[in-house]
Amino acid sequence: MKRNLKYIIYLTVIAALGGLLFGYDTAVISGAEQSLQVYFIDVLGLSTLFHGLTVSSALIGCIIGGLISGILSNRIGRRNSLMVAAGLFFISALLSAYPEFLFFTKDEPTLGIFVMFNIYRILGGIGVGLASGLGPLYISETSPANIRGRLVTLNNLAIIFGTLVVYFVNWRIVAGQSTSWIHDLGWRYMFASEAIPALVFFLLLFLVPETPRYLISRNRDDEAMETLVKINGSKKVAQEIYDDVKRSLNVPKGKIFSYGKKVVIIGVLLAAAQQLIGINVILYYAPRIFANMGASAVDSMMQTVLLGVVNLVFVFIALTLVDKWGRKPLLLIGSIGMAVGMFGIAALSAQETMGISALLFILLYAAFYNLSFGPLVWVLASELFPNRIRGQVMAITVVANWSCNLLISSTFPSLLELSSVMTYSFYGLMCILSFVFVWKWVPETKGKSLEEIEKHWQSDEPVAGVRHKKIDL
Repeated sequence: MKRNLKYIIYLTVIAALGGLLFGYDTAVISGAEQSLQVYFIDVLGLSTLFHGLTVSSALIGCIIGGLISGILSNRIGRRNSLMVAAGLFFISALLSAYPEFLFFTKDEPTLGIFVMFNIYRILGGIGVGLASGLGPLYISETSPANIRGRLVTLNNLAIIFGTLVVYFVNWRIVAGQSTSWIHDLGWRYMFASEAIPALVFFLLLFLVPETPRYLISRNRDDEAMETLVKINGSKKVAQEIYDDVKRSLNVPKGKIFSYGKKVVIIGVLLAAAQQLIGINVILYYAPRIFANMGASAVDSMMQTVLLGVVNLVFVFIALTLVDKWGRKPLLLIGSIGMAVGMFGIAALSAQETMGISALLFILLYAAFYNLSFGPLVWVLASELFPNRIRGQVMAITVVANWSCNLLISSTFPSLLELSSVMTYSFYGLMCILSFVFVWKWVPETKGKSLEEIEKHWQSDEPVAGVRHKKIDL
């Protein structure tokens, strides 16, 4: 079957720019968080809890974005919702860099400026919440089944590339600068730098169509067929896909549990597990962790670049394996590797020898995360849910993901003060529980069309070629 691979990749790359901004926005805080502590927390006499909440404030927006993503994508479309996300990224970047805009005096930190900074970060977080679910959804709805896993994984590759880019940008901003300059101005340049990719993403979205499944759901059949033919290179194949989608939609809109509780619970737990295993503790606080290991400010930023390179390499490996090995084996392997990494960091913390060995365990953890839970949770989230409830359940999944992210990220500074050994051991335990969950509950979706996966939930029978223990939920 001859598909228009160039066109498919073209659509995927533009949609995946939302993932790049997702990674950029969530990781930019890693370079700025110590400056924000000096500029706001220390000056205003606020507690460690407020510092954790400031680092994590964008996640409140992510939860809001997740809550509205299903409604927004069903009303105005996947593409237009991504355009809203791009606009929010752009506005947040500029206003987070200059929170004194209109109402306050620069370089005179007040509680009002502190509140406005967090509001502007929340705006960007809404964009992240939208992009985190709708980017993979757009890609999955424009991808052939046999390469869908790799294409959706490209979105996570873009997320990791976004974190690597911002790590590099942060490092270049602080290189050769004094600590006082970094705390006064450097953090502003870090946030402002996001405006450029946000504007590019917004403009490029004008060049891509809406997804065929959304168009069919809105009775825009001619547009849907035109896109399906362009993607599949065959009117016959396009017609078969159109008929499958039409049949799946040609019934009353389903309630959340129309296909049973199992599919919803699996999706939510996968999303929660991705955060409870502690990845964003590493992403948001990496420079601080490296500084606590004895690195200078510039060296700690350079080590985050190394972390970003490892992330990118292993997402690329996941990209090559996801449609060969399948989703489930990679998740199981990743759980084991991450557990080793986190328990290794905990053991070194107990011995108070956080040096190069700790760096190696952090890199080991990051490598296995990006081989597994990093990209594959969103691959599965874009595949598991039947057409009639996909938008609704995807929204719930995104909310669960960002709620757990907020919980883990905001509590990390306080937990670290209490006990670093206990903190890292908790994340290691979550990795083990994630292994058990995937092993017993998660079905394989490799090589199956979205409509075939939907039939799996209708019949409550395992997807062909996969055995997993049946459970009563």
